[in-house]
Amino acid sequence: MKKLLLVLFMMATTLGVMAKDVSVSGTVVSKGDSEPLIGVSVIVKGTSKGVATDFDGKFTLDAPENSTIVFSYVGFNSQTITVKGNMSNLNVVMVEDAKTLDDLVVVGYGVQKKSVVTASIAKVSADDLQKVNPVRVDDALKGLAAGINVTSNSGQPGSGSTIRVRGIGTVNNTDPLYVVDGMPVDDIAFLNPSDIASIEVLKDAASGAVYGARAANGVILITTRGGNKERVNVSYDFSFGIQNPWRKRQVLNAY
Repeated sequence: MKKLLLVLFMMATTLGVMAKDVSVSGTVVSKGDSEPLIGVSVIVKGTSKGVATDFDGKFTLDAPENSTIVFSYVGFNSQTITVKGNMSNLNVVMVEDAKTLDDLVVVGYGVQKKSVVTASIAKVSADDLQKVNPVRVDDALKGLAAGINVTSNSGQPGSGSTIRVRGIGTVNNTDPLYVVDGMPVDDIAFLNPSDIASIEVLKDAASGAVYGARAANGVILITTRGGNKERVNVSYDFSFGIQNPWRKRQVLNAY
């Protein structure tokens, strides 16, 4: 009986140590100018417990000892710290994600860095297209761009799809405006997915304002690959797909 009580006491002590929370507080700033960052997500890794920094970049969070806290913010690399001992008055420095900020985005009036673009633009690069290997260009946007709804017109193999940017519009038709290498076109079925360098989808009024009322249902900008004067590359790609119904209806036979 004494041994059983001793084991239970040790288990309770161990659970008490594991459940011990440590108060973690501090300030999150950006590297270089040391300006406080507002709205940085501070979350205990593996849980839904977390807070966000206030207007002064400060935060306070109770986290279990030996747990990991993740600091994440748009445009910055994520930072992690391990909770040990006294964790008050921390100074967390966030470093800008130069790869994301220097990414070029094609807009209606040229090319800009992603860091200076404030409009709602979704980009699909050539590398993204190679991963899915689409047969048609409209199928390339399925699941690769947020706010884009692509539905098949029929179950026939190779049939076209309907593209809707942020729902159905009410001005004229509901199709978005397609612009290929700066030229508006009615359809993009003639394009070969292997010849596309990037696809940008302008989803809000600010990004598509240069196109006027034609951009009411969104604008899809497609940039094709350019030639190389220094060398000639010849490539051959072959792919095939199979489509079949996922369920067949049980119908009566002729008899």
